[in-house]
Amino acid sequence: MGLSIFDACLITEELAYACTGMQTAMEANSLGAYCVTEPGAGSDVAGLKTRAVKMGDEYVVNGQKMWITNGGKANWYFLLARTNPDPKCPASKAFTGFIVDADTPGIQLGRKEMNMGQRCSDTRGITFEEVRIPKENVLIAEGAGFKIAMGAFDNTRPPHQAVSFLLAEMAMKVELARMAYQRSAWEVDQGRRNTYYASIAKAFAGDIANQVATDAVQVFGGNGFNSEYPVEKLMRDAKIYQVRNIFY
Repeated sequence: MGLSIFDACLITEELAYACTGMQTAMEANSLGAYCVTEPGAGSDVAGLKTRAVKMGDEYVVNGQKMWITNGGKANWYFLLARTNPDPKCPASKAFTGFIVDADTPGIQLGRKEMNMGQRCSDTRGITFEEVRIPKENVLIAEGAGFKIAMGAFDNTRPPHQAVSFLLAEMAMKVELARMAYQRSAWEVDQGRRNTYYASIAKAFAGDIANQVATDAVQVFGGNGFNSEYPVEKLMRDAKIYQVRNIFY
């Protein structure tokens, strides 16, 4: 709309005040439907499996995208696909960005996903089966897709090792919470009052349950936000332990 990024942020905040799902659906229009994420790979571009093979004046695309906002509503998609089959080719040169009309033959829409939140935002999988895209629909040039995708993300994502660090921290927190309640139980077995240790265990374990469940949703990415995966249930169920700490 010709507005500055600052103006766009102010408008986004006001839309989100009413409903973050509507805000997501509206804001995503600036990208069309951004077909990058796949069932086995999120913003890790190097792991994407969707392929585009050049045949004459067209590219033939096969692959599957997942968690695509406005996937069932958009008139066109931004599609990121691998055009260089060599696994040794760096991501900065292996992928190409395309503009694809939503009614192109071979595009199959998945069902609308029922997520734990933002359900008014249309999110679904999109399958590309022998989809033919004219070469004129290539953005910038073949091999420039990685640069385009990273520009849209605005920031490259943290390395995978960060997930390992997160999992290690989650394990440490769980072990400490377990030791807290076990100390409380042991005090009772010794015939002593355990009020002090029981209070620590209750407060600490409740907070840890919420932290770890939230981190698990984060690790699962889009799957973590979906109601068919177990971690969003763990996150919702864990909240009661923090609420109880206020009243009991």
